[in-house]
Amino acid sequence: MSALFNILLVLHFLGLAAVIGAFLVQVRRKGGFQTSWPITGLIVQLVTGLGMMGIIDATHDGGANHAKLGVKLVIAAVALVLAFVARARQKRADSGAAPAKAALPFFHSAGALAIVNVFIAVLWS
Repeated sequence: MSALFNILLVLHFLGLAAVIGAFLVQVRRKGGFQTSWPITGLIVQLVTGLGMMGIIDATHDGGANHAKLGVKLVIAAVALVLAFVARARQKRADSGAAPAKAALPFFHSAGALAIVNVFIAVLWS
């Protein structure tokens, strides 16, 4: 179980890098956002996070901190929804059906929530 948990943890970190890396690279843009990496990273993080939570529950007597993980799950799910909205808004902006900045608040909110999740993971004991 330890090897599986470690593989999931590495994949979780790679998902985190995809989300936050893509966000930071594009943070100064006003439009033309590429959302495929953040969406992929958020999906990877959700799947691997749930897998790690299951392993912790199955192998540790005290189990996982369900309050912390529940908060992180909700934030990650909201970030994923916002990333999908940013993608849809960006497609509309690219076709001329929406203003160029239509995706901006959704893209920035998804990236900010991913960073908030890092703070929760590290600082919530």
